[in-house]
Amino acid sequence: MANVPADLKYTREHEWAKRDGDRVRVGITHFAQEQLGDVVFVELPKVGAKVTAHQAFGVVESVKAVSDLFAPISGEVLEVNSELPQKPETVNKDPYGKGWMILVKPSNAGELDQLLSAKQYEEFVAQGAH
Repeated sequence: MANVPADLKYTREHEWAKRDGDRVRVGITHFAQEQLGDVVFVELPKVGAKVTAHQAFGVVESVKAVSDLFAPISGEVLEVNSELPQKPETVNKDPYGKGWMILVKPSNAGELDQLLSAKQYEEFVAQGAH
């Protein structure tokens, strides 16, 4: 499967997480943005907000659907991608790069190890995950 970077961790809700020093960058996968179609709106938490693993932290809206965004790990939001509210289509164009969503200081770094590897995520999607 294309577009599943090996250096990222993944959730069954189609978010990705990337360790960035002692922080973790979060976004949605290429598969997720493909399923959504054209993203027209992204709602993200405020800096300082607490997120909880597998709980909703925001919303992404496309021409087809409105979907919750689920945190891959628990922690505090240190930064949000301030470009997304003005340019939500960035999520479609570059989901693993400029389309990132939040930067989190994890409260339990071990949670990252419990996420799916790229290979596990590819197998999950191949089994018809939605």
